[in-house]
Amino acid sequence: MKKRLSIVVLLLLIVSGCNGGSSSSSDSSTTVTSISYRSEVREDVDQVLLDELHGAFLFFYETANDDENSPAYGLIPDRFHTHLDKPGTVSSIASVGFGLSMIPVGVEYEWISYEEASNRVLKTLITLENLERVHGFYYHFLSMSTGRRVWDSEVSVIDTAILMNGVLTAGKYFGGEIEQKANKLYEEVEWNWYFDDTTYRFYMSYKPEEGFSGSWSGYAEQLMMFVLSAGSPTYSLDKSPYLNMKYSSILSSKTDAYDPFYLTWTGSLFTYQFSHAWIDFRNIEDEKGVNWFTNSVNATKAAIEFSKLYSNRYKSMHENSWGLSASDGPNGYIGPYGIAPNSGSANVVDGTVPPYGAIGSIVFTPEESIKAIKHYRTYDKLWSKYGFKDAYNLGTVDGYEDESIKGKIPEGGWFATDIIGIDKGISALMIENYISSFIWNIYMDIDYVKNGLEVLGFTPISEGDK
Repeated sequence: MKKRLSIVVLLLLIVSGCNGGSSSSSDSSTTVTSISYRSEVREDVDQVLLDELHGAFLFFYETANDDENSPAYGLIPDRFHTHLDKPGTVSSIASVGFGLSMIPVGVEYEWISYEEASNRVLKTLITLENLERVHGFYYHFLSMSTGRRVWDSEVSVIDTAILMNGVLTAGKYFGGEIEQKANKLYEEVEWNWYFDDTTYRFYMSYKPEEGFSGSWSGYAEQLMMFVLSAGSPTYSLDKSPYLNMKYSSILSSKTDAYDPFYLTWTGSLFTYQFSHAWIDFRNIEDEKGVNWFTNSVNATKAAIEFSKLYSNRYKSMHENSWGLSASDGPNGYIGPYGIAPNSGSANVVDGTVPPYGAIGSIVFTPEESIKAIKHYRTYDKLWSKYGFKDAYNLGTVDGYEDESIKGKIPEGGWFATDIIGIDKGISALMIENYISSFIWNIYMDIDYVKNGLEVLGFTPISEGDK
């Protein structure tokens, strides 16, 4: 009887460990505690969301370099070519950041064992330790086989930030040696080196051959950079870059469809999503009462309204097909796909809609997002073994012409052949946050993040203001 009871207790401990937790122990082993980051789970979730989530996990796990003798072990491709059924040869470090965040999700859904997951993460962090860095920052694009810089790519501050989000998320979840390595990688990022203290802005890019160029001025996807840099115990910045961003940003006007929100340069919806994949802004505000979650809700409503207005021009833009954002299109990859209003008058519109636009906004507009996701699923050509492909375009309505896509939309519509890692990543993390707040719960329990938000002046919203 005692032996049977001991076995039951052991099994319970194993199960509670797989429920996600970190360890504050100083030994080198990977240990777990009874902390649960996924204790409240939404029921009756639409199957299409679960299918997309599982497909995204498989993309990040199956396409990663799993050759343990490779210097690029754990790197994840920027793209997967569905028409060739093979991954690309180039990794994006941002894709790795999203992929590391998805590994705990795989454990929770029992798609992989805790042991297999922790082994993958630990060896990936060892790879990251050995890759070339510049003051702690990583090159944007790397060879999937060698881990070396490709395409003459830049040392990227935003993509390093996304990578660090994944590193810290995995570190907090698994604890032990993994958390120690994750923390060390983060503490080695010299945020103050990438910062122009004459303009109080982060530089946009750095290449050893050219030096720094450009700067991050107004609001975009870079909220995570302010939090990570403010929370660093080694190379920290104060709240001046965050405040400068706000002073440099433009607030939209109020309409019948949405309240005012801070505009981004092109109106691409991903700019209102990426930081929110990890940082739970729902119940916190800055010193001036700005709530960035509400800002993204209003931006998403504007995106929906924009597609409604353009439904008389493009067949693939309407109330159930919206969310213009950087993606592949009939003319190749178009970064400025986006809506009006925007702050740069630089948006491109040709009827191309990426599913991740609506999926990545599911926490902001759940009802509208789910309707759109169900609509996208009616197109078999938009689906793959890893879930939705990157984008689609059904062409123009009768009586309207767009020279930019003339002759480029096949009968039945144009459908992307590729899956892009960062687009798949934002879809997956936001679906899981919608289901359980899992990623939010892990990330917001990281001391660096707590410290960063405190330095920036964020405080809980009082009950009366919610």
